[in-house]
Amino acid sequence: MSSRALRRLRGKQRGQEALDLGQEGEGQQQAEEEAEDEELDAATLQSNKNSNRKAKKNKAQKNRSNIYELICDAENEAEKCSADEDPDKPDANDDVGTENRGNRDAEKIGPKQEETSTKSLSGEKVKRKKKKKKKKITSEDTQEDVADDDIDALLETLEQSNGLTLQNEGCGGSDSRPVIYVEHRNLNPETELKRYFGARAVLGDQRPRQRQRQFHRSTWMTIPKETWPRFSRPGISMTLLQSKDGLQFFTFEHSRDYQQVQFKFLDAVESMDPNNIVALLQMNPYHIDSLLQLSDVCRIQEDQEMARDLIERALYSFECAFHPLFSLTSGTCRLDYLRPENRAFYLALFKHMLFLEKRGCPRTALEYCRLILSLDPDSDPLCMLLLIDFLTLRSREYHSLLRLYQDWEEHRNLSQLPNFAFSVALSHFHLSQQEDMDPEQSDKHRHTADLLLQNALIMFPGVLMPLLDLCTVQPDAAVSSHAFFGPKSQMGQSPALAELIGLYVGRTHTLWREGCVMLWLEECVTEVLRRVDINDPLVEDCEDKRKQRYQSAPRNIHRHVLLSEIKEATSTLPLDVTTQPVMGFDPLPPLDSVMSYTRPERQRVGASNESTLSLFFRSLLPNFNLQGGQRQEDDMEVARAGRELNQEVNRLMVAMRDMLANIQFQEPPREDNPDRDEEEWD
Repeated sequence: MSSRALRRLRGKQRGQEALDLGQEGEGQQQAEEEAEDEELDAATLQSNKNSNRKAKKNKAQKNRSNIYELICDAENEAEKCSADEDPDKPDANDDVGTENRGNRDAEKIGPKQEETSTKSLSGEKVKRKKKKKKKKITSEDTQEDVADDDIDALLETLEQSNGLTLQNEGCGGSDSRPVIYVEHRNLNPETELKRYFGARAVLGDQRPRQRQRQFHRSTWMTIPKETWPRFSRPGISMTLLQSKDGLQFFTFEHSRDYQQVQFKFLDAVESMDPNNIVALLQMNPYHIDSLLQLSDVCRIQEDQEMARDLIERALYSFECAFHPLFSLTSGTCRLDYLRPENRAFYLALFKHMLFLEKRGCPRTALEYCRLILSLDPDSDPLCMLLLIDFLTLRSREYHSLLRLYQDWEEHRNLSQLPNFAFSVALSHFHLSQQEDMDPEQSDKHRHTADLLLQNALIMFPGVLMPLLDLCTVQPDAAVSSHAFFGPKSQMGQSPALAELIGLYVGRTHTLWREGCVMLWLEECVTEVLRRVDINDPLVEDCEDKRKQRYQSAPRNIHRHVLLSEIKEATSTLPLDVTTQPVMGFDPLPPLDSVMSYTRPERQRVGASNESTLSLFFRSLLPNFNLQGGQRQEDDMEVARAGRELNQEVNRLMVAMRDMLANIQFQEPPREDNPDRDEEEWD
């Protein structure tokens, strides 16, 4: 209950007591109470007017999207204030009069009716104030529209001069965005996990820790962990090479100290001992190639958590070295894969994407796939076009895949890749199965899906049988015995086509295991066999295309197969790829690499003039020099050689100990007849 109601209630009780005492001085008390109420009402109305005026002014300032609107409306503010004060005066008098009448009625009627009357009066005040606000807003809108037109035109000219119109269009509707548009929020896997499990399940344990954690630089791709070593500049920087046709070409650079660490890393790799890489990382915890190589070692040893953590640490080191103008989302920044300094960034992104896909975050992995493709979409050094369709289907971004196929088919011939030929048909089929789809649109998507899948099976008949085999589906006898889908179709295809088919089947066979998809595939296979039997001209045309194309796969496809590690595809690699050593930190480097610095040759003092005895002692003692000259080796290399010698000696001692322990002397055969004459042996 308000103070005014309490005051009225007390006044009424005093009036009732006066009636009981003979109603003495009734008129005088009523006059005094009415005068006090009028003064209180006038003061409260004046304060309400001032507060409402300030609230409206603050609200108008908050609603403005531009600071220039305040300048445009500053001249009319005095007129608005005077316009607001004029209609308030009669309302105040009316309110005072109604409240005085309410006091008199309350003294006669009772406390319940007094409360209802005060509520109705307060409701009338609120309605009047709302009407005044509406009138005021309409007058302000007319002035803001005029100011907005001028400001929007000014901003548009500024954006066009700065070349930002394309980026702003990409931030608008989904149709106006580029095909490989990247969003910062989708680079964080927690965004996708929150969508699946909720923010409380994902961030439940992390919220109290965030208050006590140390300061780290804000990054988009990874979140630094408390278990990581303290970050210090490892010696990597990024520079802008040139800007041409709206594109910015960047490159990473290594400092002199980082180059020396890189040389030591190459020595550690040649030693074929992972412990040397671990020792190098202890001295340089953010060396990129060491993190990549050790991550592969941990993954082979099935330590997936440690392998993923090392890749995230490498990405954090890269992101801290970004150029101020380098943007992950603009789509106009380029990195040349021919430079060895840039390759590590590509490989770190690719391996991080594979870990995200295995972790169950296909939408985040798709965003990283788009990011890698946007860094060099023309040459596509890691062949992301062989993977983007799979991640798009797993993320259920069917319209995005169809748009990519429509925009890039003309200049990239995506239909000649088995993965796009089948994945586009599968996208149309899933769109036709959506319940909220219009029946006419659903039938259209289903008809398109049938036609595209039939054409894909005619163009790539070697896909069907391996796909059914991995899906554990026994094909019909009419299909397996037919010459078009039989063993002849697989044996007659070129090695390059077999590599592409093995890659697609090994990666996406899980998408074809659904019951409705398998029934749809069965219907299309039956229709394809009918078209083959009636000698459809498309069958012969596709056969000629298979013979002319797919003669040899480019080097980037082999690199993609090696990084993907899909056994159905790695078994089809040519001998010139499988026979050469493949390093995890730089698999199949380009033949025309652009080297910014070279590794110096290791000097060996007196190696040519040493005698056999000197070489023998050197094999035992790496520091031995018969000529007395000092070897040009640093302390770390000497210490490492000493550790290697101790390890070899220990291994030799263990091997000799095992050999002596396993030696068994064979006993001579026992004779059954001990009384046998020895002359029989003569």
